[in-house]
Amino acid sequence: MFARTKGKPKAFSMVRTVAICAGLTSLTQPAAARDLTGIWATGTEGGRVQIYRCGEALCGRVVDAARLRANPDLTDLRNSDAALRARKLKGLVVLQGFKGGPAEWEGGPVYDPETGSGARKGYLKLLPDGKLELKGCVAFFCRTKIWTRVR
Repeated sequence: MFARTKGKPKAFSMVRTVAICAGLTSLTQPAAARDLTGIWATGTEGGRVQIYRCGEALCGRVVDAARLRANPDLTDLRNSDAALRARKLKGLVVLQGFKGGPAEWEGGPVYDPETGSGARKGYLKLLPDGKLELKGCVAFFCRTKIWTRVR
């Protein structure tokens, strides 16, 4: 049924070759491309978020934005919870408890200081082009943003 190559079916050799190539491809992918830690541009208002390890998970905090450059002491004025509006934006944790990897993570809560809204559950997905898809969901309604790695 299969042509033999040194006593083994040719199909077996092809499967082994494909498996080896797939393994080598994953080894040649830069470690930085698989690691989400670093600075990411949020795509709006010049925002920058640092994703860092927090225990066994990933978290993210605001490190820069156009509004912060104009006023480094800016607070979370857009927050829907009046009790939280006095907290500073710089250093504000906006991603918490994301676990998974190497290409997809799940966690939450997620907070968007640009709109003052948040979600209990969020998803991070590393796209083939190296960008990061961030999705925050409340019930069945989700909002997606694409972030770009700065460093």
